[in-house]
Amino acid sequence: MSVNTESFGCSRDGREIKLYTITGKNGLSACVTNLGAILVKLMVPDAEGKAEDVVLGFDKAEDYYGNPSFFGATIGPNANRIGNAEYEIDGVHYELDINDNDRNNLHSHIDNGYHKRMWDADVTSDNSVTFSIEDPATLGFPGNKKLSVTYTVTDEGELKLHYVGSSDENTILNPTNHSYFNLDGFKAGSIVDEFIQIEADEFTPTDDESIPSGVIASVKGTPMDLTSKVRIGDHIDDDYEQLNFAGGYDHNFCVRGYDGTLRKVATVWAAKSSRIMEVYSDLPGVQFYAGNFIKEGQIGKEGAVFNKRYGLCLETQYYPDAIHHSNFQSPVFGPDRKLDSVTVYAFKN
Repeated sequence: MSVNTESFGCSRDGREIKLYTITGKNGLSACVTNLGAILVKLMVPDAEGKAEDVVLGFDKAEDYYGNPSFFGATIGPNANRIGNAEYEIDGVHYELDINDNDRNNLHSHIDNGYHKRMWDADVTSDNSVTFSIEDPATLGFPGNKKLSVTYTVTDEGELKLHYVGSSDENTILNPTNHSYFNLDGFKAGSIVDEFIQIEADEFTPTDDESIPSGVIASVKGTPMDLTSKVRIGDHIDDDYEQLNFAGGYDHNFCVRGYDGTLRKVATVWAAKSSRIMEVYSDLPGVQFYAGNFIKEGQIGKEGAVFNKRYGLCLETQYYPDAIHHSNFQSPVFGPDRKLDSVTVYAFKN
């Protein structure tokens, strides 16, 4: 196990951006950067020991300042959407940046969210790097907030993400990782031939702007039923209202048996190679996004061209717009409640 550090560019305010490569014993390695606490590269071996980089992204740090698809990013303070870009906590009204459908908020702030901020970095062991950020009451989120995410490559072929957050006032803290996976490699094209299984009997339907209604609905008898292994492309274009609204899968699934402990939430099988990815989380939801709105013709690593559905996301989270729905688990943290959450991407072949 080892961590190698190298220069990765220069931030907008003149600071050095660094790239940290965490190498495990079994061929798994992860490259992460202190710009946005972004996962830049993830090398995963197949059954023959051939390793491929399975996440979409860019060769240069500067390109992540554009990054309209949020490749690899740590999203914060709040991931996903908040309806009408406003909410209340403790009787106080807060307004957020309107950046989605001319009235909602998506991923906190497109230009000033945590995914484009410089984080402090600490190589905490020979197989992990911790990124941390301090954030005052900005962007419409109250409190002096502290958040860290530790990336660890384990001996068992896992990439583990450990989030720890706090605030001196009640505020929303709902970070996630927005990596796009293609288990045959980032150059492999569409993910519609990959197979997926999600451990969720229910999901949160949305309106045509992807804002949940507050209803928790059964997946049974619908294209949202991914409780058994299914090819992603089999139903992604079905004439079904929820899929029509989102251009395919881009929905929050309610993790079966959620009790705050770590449990399997999803499994993905590569289309052509032997790679399998299992996702574990202690959070109540996971957003399965099939890359329906990846910017067409976007140039990525090694000149690869990324198009619609060239990668998939499994974003562990509190439910979207949870601040407006008392029947959703609360994303509010403060002096009396600290954030401490783990997500694991486990690879097999």
